[in-house]
Amino acid sequence: MAVALPKYRFTVRDYHRMVDAGILEEDARVELIEGEVVPMSPVGPPHGASVDRATRVFVRRCGDRAIVRVQGAVELDLHNEPQPDLLLLRPRDDFYASDQPGPGDVLLAIEVSDTTLRRDRRVKLPLYARTGIPELWIWNLKARRLEVCRNPSHAGYADLTVLGPEEPVSPLLLPDLTFTALDLFGA
Repeated sequence: MAVALPKYRFTVRDYHRMVDAGILEEDARVELIEGEVVPMSPVGPPHGASVDRATRVFVRRCGDRAIVRVQGAVELDLHNEPQPDLLLLRPRDDFYASDQPGPGDVLLAIEVSDTTLRRDRRVKLPLYARTGIPELWIWNLKARRLEVCRNPSHAGYADLTVLGPEEPVSPLLLPDLTFTALDLFGA
């Protein structure tokens, strides 16, 4: 009979200490999810191009109304510090140099999904909702669909809209900006 061994859940503080101690490389492609240090998938050319294109569009269109963070961390709670592909953050003079942004700082989180779609839907989407991220967009590279998730709660996002590449969408907290997935992520 197999014996279940207890697992140790790392805190965000533990996670940062591992980097400081050299246990984890500062640029390691890992993130802290539910207290576990998990590897991130490699970024292939279509994924990278989608993130780069969306970054350029958001920087140009948002101006000083948001900080555009690319594949950077957000500290959601004691045991979670994922690295979404893109974050639109509330502007801050220090650009979050003194601490990581938290859920209250996030205007919009975006995951670009190719090989990670299942994980983004089953793991990250509920995590973002549970911690109060107001809006999550998942760009499904293979199906060329944008999943817009809004109205977070502990049970998940109450509203889910799936848009085609040419349908317009505006972030809830930046309603005067309108994009299509084609504008943001390309063909």
